[in-house]
Amino acid sequence: MTVQTANDILKRNNVQVIGQGEKTLVFGHGFGCDQEVWDNTIVEFSADYRIVTFDYVGAGKSDKAAYSTERYSTLDGYKQDLLEVCTALELEEILFVGHSVSAMIGMLASIERPELMEKMIMIGPSPYYLNEPGYNGGFEQSDIDELLDMMEINYKEWAKYLAPVVMQNEERPELAADFEQLLCSNDPTIARQFAEVTFTSDLRDQLDKVTIPTLILQPKFDAIVPLEIGQYLRDHISGSQLVVMEAMGHNPHLSDSEETVKRIKAYLVE
Repeated sequence: MTVQTANDILKRNNVQVIGQGEKTLVFGHGFGCDQEVWDNTIVEFSADYRIVTFDYVGAGKSDKAAYSTERYSTLDGYKQDLLEVCTALELEEILFVGHSVSAMIGMLASIERPELMEKMIMIGPSPYYLNEPGYNGGFEQSDIDELLDMMEINYKEWAKYLAPVVMQNEERPELAADFEQLLCSNDPTIARQFAEVTFTSDLRDQLDKVTIPTLILQPKFDAIVPLEIGQYLRDHISGSQLVVMEAMGHNPHLSDSEETVKRIKAYLVE
């Protein structure tokens, strides 16, 4: 097995470091995205914090040749990406901001290495997307099967369908158009596997293992993650806070970066 150096890892995950400050903010992107989704957010923190952004293997400008269906068949592979990036940069006591599935990836990393994170901020997170008696995950199994089949049969049509559902804000169609373009920039095969891993992972039994202060940011309407999920996470992650945002849609950092920045800043100075 090839031993990877720190530089190999930084190149593999297209790691970017900007800003200045004693504290380091690490931003993890969600499914179908890459680190560029944070551009309007990180600019507001770069004067006071060191900022780290990266692409999970298979996304953005990461090294696609490093993708392995075996490693990334569960969220543990993506967790490993995050931990290896932090080790390569010799990071400690970071402030982690994770969107959607990245919130869960960050949570797994915090459980494995609690000393790595000082605070965690989850944006639109969900530990499990499927409905069960007494649990509203938002999707039936048939919904997920249909979504995965659509990705396989006609990826571009799937992206065109999904983008406005995810983004909401119908009066600003450019948001959905930009997100559709972002989805279409992905490798369809890798994106489908990441979607399957995302939508079928059940991390509810991990929530009580979180020991670091956690903020849950939940848009007031999100077609992907019902409001009850934010409440469920708050009730099952000890010492966590839930803030319901005014922002609409699953990507508030894209549709309302101003509110997203304000909420993150308020939590960081507590």
